[in-house]
Amino acid sequence: MNRQFVDRLVDASLPFVAVLAAFLFGGIILLLLGENPLEAYRSMLFGAFGNKNGLADTLVKSVPLMLVALGIAIAFRGGMINIGAEGQLIVGALFTTYLGITLGDRISGVMVIIIGLMGGALMGGIWGAIPGYLKAQLGVNEILSTIMMNQIAIQVGYFLLRGPMIDPAEVAAGTNIPHSARLPKEADLPRFTDIAQSLGFTERAKDMGIQGYLGEIYGVLAEPTRLHSGFIFAVIMAILVYIFLWRTTIGYRIRAVGLNLHASRYAGINVKRTMVLSMTLSGAFAGLAGAVEILGLHHRMFEPTAVSAGYGFTGIVAALFGKLHPLGIIPSSILFAGLLVGGDKMQRAMQVPQVLTVALLGLVVLFVVSTDYFVRKRQNRRIAVDADPGDDNDPDTVSTQPTAEVSA
Repeated sequence: MNRQFVDRLVDASLPFVAVLAAFLFGGIILLLLGENPLEAYRSMLFGAFGNKNGLADTLVKSVPLMLVALGIAIAFRGGMINIGAEGQLIVGALFTTYLGITLGDRISGVMVIIIGLMGGALMGGIWGAIPGYLKAQLGVNEILSTIMMNQIAIQVGYFLLRGPMIDPAEVAAGTNIPHSARLPKEADLPRFTDIAQSLGFTERAKDMGIQGYLGEIYGVLAEPTRLHSGFIFAVIMAILVYIFLWRTTIGYRIRAVGLNLHASRYAGINVKRTMVLSMTLSGAFAGLAGAVEILGLHHRMFEPTAVSAGYGFTGIVAALFGKLHPLGIIPSSILFAGLLVGGDKMQRAMQVPQVLTVALLGLVVLFVVSTDYFVRKRQNRRIAVDADPGDDNDPDTVSTQPTAEVSA
């Protein structure tokens, strides 16, 4: 039992070692640029987590990353590779904007939020189901089809924002800036400040006289920031996805197809239907991310690539770093959101190129993915040792210890 605990601890720590190695290589790049790596990383860390505004922005960016990463995890667990989260996020944001503008004056704000979230998930799910169906029925490579669907979504967004969905005020003024009208304020997701005030947290915290870094955390809750309740929603969805994948029959089927397609078919699982379902759910979560961005942050639709902001691709990184586990995705999304926010701060403070942050994310991906090789190698070595008759007290006993991948 002690050896198993140590082995699991080592395997779990490898991604963090990979991140440290990526930062080490990033530090070498900074040295080549003539910058002090320690000073640059200090400004990055402080910019992302050192004050209430940085911490709030980090949590805000973690929301779409978390939702997209959850969808990516479902697709990967089902044996599918979803590179189309960017497009799914965009169409979800577009449809949520349309519903919000159309229904905003007819029904209550709470109902607009609920319908907007459902509409975004529905549209993203449809956008994800198309490449899933093409893969299952026609054998079309889902990587190629999802990338092409991204471009279709971007161009559809530009067309709508320059035509049917353009803000009438822009047309009247003659500026024709391609963005939609603002959604009604009643359809805005509640901010953390509003929730804290309604719960009486603000008054209690003031009476306690919180200072220091705890005071900064208190400021995120009690003082006006961009942080909205979508963060709570994303964490709840991560918990629900964990329950879905590991505690339901459908989730078991998705994981079984991802582990062994042929064995799953032999066991009676409808493999094609499961593949389409995993891509549909993956797209639904990306569309949900777009809906939350509109309802909680932007409150209107504008340039599609600016709304998606690369979350569809960064979400893949967050999902891989979280080992494709819904609960692991929560801290990994916050970490990579911090890299994005801290990277902007580092650029302003140290005058380093913005592409350095992108390069750092790429290094993290490279090193994290590489750790899977060492994990599998360690697992194979453990299985070989357990299966060695000379290694056990009973020479006729062969270990049936499951691998970490199966037990996960």
